[in-house]
Amino acid sequence: MSIFKQHILLAAAGLLLALGTSARITLPRIFTDGMVLQRDQPLTVWGTAGSRETIKVAINGQQASALSNAKGEWKVTLQPMRWGGPYDLTITSPNDKKVLRNILVGDVWICSGQSNMEMPVSGWSKVNNAEQEIAAANYPNIRLFTVEKATSFIPKNDLAGGQWLECTSAHIPSFSAVAYFFGRKINQDTKIPIGLISTNWGGTNIQAWTSWPTISGFDGYNHLDPVQMKQTFAEQDEKRKAYNLALANDRSSREAWYQNGDTEGWNTVQMPSLWESSAIGNTDGIIWFKKSFNLGSAPKDQNIVLHLGAIDDADSTYVNGTLVGHDNVWNKSRAYIISASVLKQGQNTVTIKMMDGGAQGGMSGKPEDLFISIGDQKISLAGHWHYQPSVISTTYNLIETGPNAFPSQLFNAMINPIKDIKIKGAIWYQGEANVNEADQYRRLFPSMIADWRKTWGYNFPFIWVQLANYLERKKEPGTSAWAELRNAQHLTLSVPNTGEAVAIDIGEANDIHPSNKQDVGLRLALAAEKIAYSKNIVASGPVLASAKTESNKIIISFTHTGSGLVAKNGKLNGFSIAGADQQFVWADAKITGNTVVVSSPSIKHPIAVRYAWADNPDASLYNKENLPASPFRTDNWPLTTATKKNLQSSK
Repeated sequence: MSIFKQHILLAAAGLLLALGTSARITLPRIFTDGMVLQRDQPLTVWGTAGSRETIKVAINGQQASALSNAKGEWKVTLQPMRWGGPYDLTITSPNDKKVLRNILVGDVWICSGQSNMEMPVSGWSKVNNAEQEIAAANYPNIRLFTVEKATSFIPKNDLAGGQWLECTSAHIPSFSAVAYFFGRKINQDTKIPIGLISTNWGGTNIQAWTSWPTISGFDGYNHLDPVQMKQTFAEQDEKRKAYNLALANDRSSREAWYQNGDTEGWNTVQMPSLWESSAIGNTDGIIWFKKSFNLGSAPKDQNIVLHLGAIDDADSTYVNGTLVGHDNVWNKSRAYIISASVLKQGQNTVTIKMMDGGAQGGMSGKPEDLFISIGDQKISLAGHWHYQPSVISTTYNLIETGPNAFPSQLFNAMINPIKDIKIKGAIWYQGEANVNEADQYRRLFPSMIADWRKTWGYNFPFIWVQLANYLERKKEPGTSAWAELRNAQHLTLSVPNTGEAVAIDIGEANDIHPSNKQDVGLRLALAAEKIAYSKNIVASGPVLASAKTESNKIIISFTHTGSGLVAKNGKLNGFSIAGADQQFVWADAKITGNTVVVSSPSIKHPIAVRYAWADNPDASLYNKENLPASPFRTDNWPLTTATKKNLQSSK
């Protein structure tokens, strides 16, 4: 057979194969066995098949059809259904048939945000009672879908991946803890099947979750060009390949940099500190650190623990050349037990191979977190350390190309593809990545909610978690970017059909990922039952209603007082008061009925009160339903996170 005839036959075979493939029914990845379809809403099913084919869709005794277009695209809409199931969803064409099994009709909730929404039940920071929760997590009428992480510069029509799974002990460990506890409460109280779509990405800002048409209207973004940025990102591919190859073949491990205390040619840096705020600068990769300390005698059989505080992202830690511990959980405190045989009289050296994959890196703990304890002896390791980069991103002229590097990438890849799935509402846990731009968040957050509602075509309920308390508790009242971000979230309640779960009492000073995800899910569910299910319940803690000055006192009135105001543990803390000089001092506070009377002997003419206005406040005001009051301020003084351009808008 001639070469020419072979080419003709191969081309014909390829054409027949292409035609056969195009004639088969394909569905978006959100359509799988075990999915939940939204009750009481038109049921939309879409996909591709052969060109100009009649596509029939049937479920629970009803059927509808549509004609595919020239590209094979089709969309079929069925009549709304009451909750129930399981059913089969059947899609047929002249040349193909697909049947999706075990389909429920119920309420579908989008569960989105950053790492506190992403944190799984078996979480990196331990979820309270995780083992018991996993063992008991058998709810066949709750279904779980985790959206595969992806980015895109243009809106995508399909997800990168995902699969609907029944809520079982086998499937729940890797699923969002907040979403699960939320969905479980709703299902238990309503008996309605619940579908939870977990679409989140740790460390991401709100700009990444907002569509480009919306975000491009904000100052700072309206000059950017997605096409140009896509080209810039593409040019980084070769550089990143070389960087990743260097990481994989790290020379420092081959050369055993951990073996001794030699630091000739190494630079010094103050530790603990983040790389970005030190002499190291804004880089990612692998950097080695060494610190020596002296012992008067070799320790005997004593309890010896090396405390390093929190490290971002990963570490391998050696003492005198012996590996004593390693971890790859970012922002987790390290404490490694050391055998007495590892230490010696005289000079000893701690060597850390520290690895950062993106964003901030280094030691984020306090100086008092960095020490070695030998029995009752405590030797501080804070201060000057020697460091030597092995493989760092700045050597390769890399730029950040993650989801925060350009807006809308997560909206395009992880939200837009599911816009035709009808939903009951959305829950949201995000804001940590925007703390330093809290003033701008006051406009970004309502805009994102409006953006999503426009994308879906209706004003579904939108409920969020107000950021939990975090970081060191301050002795005196002062400014707080975290408080300003919480305030920005709270102000968004002015948007209709929204709710807020206050978490000011369940955070942890040293962990940005609190273990108590049960109460977060519960409080989100209470807000949802009030807003989305019209239940007559107390779903919120006290909320500032008004403030009036009487002589040297300010009287604060509240809504959502429930059965009455109470002070947790019997004492009312967290209130500060200021006069015209805007200098706040701690106040005496007393509950009188459904009001709180605030005063201070040092402020004769008070004009402003703040409550729980701190990174990690001592917040003690609740209603008798055990729901905490939302932090607030009565003043409108400029915010610390406001730029000069935005100061006017914050007054």
